[in-house]
Amino acid sequence: MSSSGQLLPQQHQHFQQSRILLQSSPSPSFLGKHKIPLRIFPETHKFPRHLSGGRLRGFSLNFHPVSACGNSRWLAPLRSAGEKLSGSLEPDESSNYSKEAAEILKPKKASFLTILQGANSVLPHVVIASTVLALVYPPSFTWFTNRYYAPALGFLMFAVGLNSSEKDFIEAFNRPAAIFAGYVGQFVVKPLLGYLFGTISMTIFGLPTPLAAGIMLTSCVSGAQLSNYATFLTDPAMAPLSIVMTSLSTATAVFVTPLLSLLLIGKRLPVDVKGMVSNILQIVVAPIAAGLLLNRIFPRISNAIRPFLPPLSVFVTALCVGAPLAINISSVLSPSGLSVLFLVIAFHLVAFVSGYTLTGLLFHNTPDVKALQRTLSYETGMQSSLLALALANRFFQDPLVGVPPAISVVIMSLMGFSLVMLWSKKSEAIA
Repeated sequence: MSSSGQLLPQQHQHFQQSRILLQSSPSPSFLGKHKIPLRIFPETHKFPRHLSGGRLRGFSLNFHPVSACGNSRWLAPLRSAGEKLSGSLEPDESSNYSKEAAEILKPKKASFLTILQGANSVLPHVVIASTVLALVYPPSFTWFTNRYYAPALGFLMFAVGLNSSEKDFIEAFNRPAAIFAGYVGQFVVKPLLGYLFGTISMTIFGLPTPLAAGIMLTSCVSGAQLSNYATFLTDPAMAPLSIVMTSLSTATAVFVTPLLSLLLIGKRLPVDVKGMVSNILQIVVAPIAAGLLLNRIFPRISNAIRPFLPPLSVFVTALCVGAPLAINISSVLSPSGLSVLFLVIAFHLVAFVSGYTLTGLLFHNTPDVKALQRTLSYETGMQSSLLALALANRFFQDPLVGVPPAISVVIMSLMGFSLVMLWSKKSEAIA
């Protein structure tokens, strides 16, 4: 076949290979809506004169070799809609086009933990902003009354439960020594510190007895659910252990809190047993169980809602911090408020340090001693100050008793989430 209108067998084979490769490759994005049929010509075949450098239906065609295919080359149109484009494509750009397109179209996996760890860096700033806003403009938080606090903490527990499994909690109960240490930190170490700083407030600072009673009452309540959330942000594997510790202290607080209050304050503190049980069910048991069940039975729904939990958790935390301060702003800004603020800061600081240090001494041979130290530091340094505030408002006539618990809510949150930011950065550096 020597005529100019026909191809040699070898050239015809190259022509067919080129057409197949072109059909399998994605169409260039610069063609837009103008779909121009492309014709591939072997390198050894002469390009038709009537198309060389000419126009086809208003399209100016300018051909350049793009990539090699055997002894053939692809020729792609780089002109459309009557506009001239300068330059030419490099051979490696076309060869990398499919890879780049695949990377762009490849869905990004956004795990809850990754997003949450990104959100925890702003939590201390959010807590500070909530504190300032509550002081400057209290009505921004006064609508968030005590009745909303239990559902808010329940939401945070639901977020933790959604990212845990039954196996995690079974393993947590396999560490009775750590659970006992957390319980001692809650109901032995912290009440002793509360009695110490309460006595200092009366003897050295000359504060009235109701303020000292408020400091002692704050040290007698159970652990804070926010400590579970802080532990989850820093050491996710320790979150079930933290939840077990807090749940145990909350359940036994029905009996322990009145006893400690009687010993430290010298006055029997009535506790609504039915209300306490309801509080445990609302804040801890029901949300955790709901998260676990949803994650197990409906994993697709769990995966769909996980990306929305981190920003909502930050918002809920801000409300839980700003509301108590805004509601009790007049008492906090009283003449004795600055002294109480100093004492509450010292109380929580010593509690955080004690939990961390004592755990290091007792469990120094444990492989995950650092993570356990951080967990028990949160458990010892953070307690359910809003529960103390509710008890103070209900069972004490003097409103000054509620001032230390209201300040404690803000201080423990600021200090706890500041430690979250510090320890999370150290964990990432080690990893």
